[in-house]
Amino acid sequence: MYFYELARVESYRSSACSMRNDKKKAEHALDEAMATVQHSLKLNEKSADAHSLLADLYGRKIGFGVGMFAGPKYGPNVKSENERAQELDPNSARVFASLGRQYLMAPHMFGGDVNKAVESLRKSTQIDPDFDETYVWLAIALRKKGDEAGAEQALQQALKLSPRSVFAKSTQRSASGM
Repeated sequence: MYFYELARVESYRSSACSMRNDKKKAEHALDEAMATVQHSLKLNEKSADAHSLLADLYGRKIGFGVGMFAGPKYGPNVKSENERAQELDPNSARVFASLGRQYLMAPHMFGGDVNKAVESLRKSTQIDPDFDETYVWLAIALRKKGDEAGAEQALQQALKLSPRSVFAKSTQRSASGM
């Protein structure tokens, strides 16, 4: 359990470094998060949340990849980790959120689908209506789909749940062109 929580912290550290445009530190923290969650899975292979986190980390690793080689290397891992998570807990909000991010971030030819992303993220918010990050991802997906009003509503819900959320605020700023 503690290794899973540590991996989440390292994942957030990676995000913070990315927001500060420090790619080297962001990738280092991401690698640490991946190693830590893999250790967590060695201790408890039946953790759907840990498999979902690893899927998300693999997806983020693609963004750090060089050229077109990162997608083929890590993309199948995203899919297999999310499938394993769904087997273990088919009603987990974190699993649906991770699956939504998978659909959102993958290119269409590799299973990306904005409509499926929105559907999975909405399902996640129905299961856990208090998980603010999922509303931010839902806003991103809705915006990509062209639903600005829905995106703003999702962002407002995220900010209502977590008024100090840097993720929600930066997503809102990027939408307004600031």
